[in-house]
Amino acid sequence: MTTLLEARTVCKSYGDFHALTDVSLSVADGEFISIVGPNGAGKSTLVNVLTGLLRPTSGRVAFRGTDIGGIGPVELARRGMARGFQLVNVFPELTVRETLGVAASSRLKRTGNPLRSLARDREVADAVEEVAEIFNLRHRLDQPARALSQGEKKLLDVASAFALKPELILIDEPTSGVSTGDKHSIMELLIDACRKAGVRGIIQVEHDMDLVARYSDRIVALQAGRVLADEKPEVFFKDPALIAAVVGTRPPQLRPKAANLNTSSETASQRSAAC
Repeated sequence: MTTLLEARTVCKSYGDFHALTDVSLSVADGEFISIVGPNGAGKSTLVNVLTGLLRPTSGRVAFRGTDIGGIGPVELARRGMARGFQLVNVFPELTVRETLGVAASSRLKRTGNPLRSLARDREVADAVEEVAEIFNLRHRLDQPARALSQGEKKLLDVASAFALKPELILIDEPTSGVSTGDKHSIMELLIDACRKAGVRGIIQVEHDMDLVARYSDRIVALQAGRVLADEKPEVFFKDPALIAAVVGTRPPQLRPKAANLNTSSETASQRSAAC
């Protein structure tokens, strides 16, 4: 199986403080990986290192075999890896069309004013329509982002990353601020969108253990900047001491594994009804 992303013995220090120590992990083609851990475990630092925002103090991070340490999110997106954020990064006065247009213009290397490109460039406009269709946002294209529900804002944030046409996407708590009743439908939509858009791998940072159990192929648990475990859900959630160390709660009831990126296409509504 092809390795998309690999971190080898990564360390990140700030003076005498060691935020990450000898962290190694990999993401293979078709995998959905969840990164979990208590506050202060090093999750944010790891994500920033994996996505090129920070250069590791030592060790190596490679995307498709090429070192990406510290290259920055813009160059990383050009190489095929994009990041969505826990806090919804949309400009409230821009429309959905304009928000997606900025990302599409960046991918297509349109210089100058991206909103002008959206108005005059058929390729940019078509890319926006395509992503909006995948994320069920087409009927919202001409509405300002501030008018969206919280769930739709989360979808717009991730859709902006998708407009960059990544092979690998990292999403940070994709259902934060969304009602409990909506979280699975949003996750199903995200996974279905990944498949349709040709995304080959997903890394999720998540504290909701129900979502972690339901959608992960593997779980990477951090504690004090070190990898405490890298296991499949059925192994991870059988270890009460491990769960207590990572999240301090009882394990969720394991449900049948959700469809992953390599599963044949099926609508999100069909899979949601089966949950």
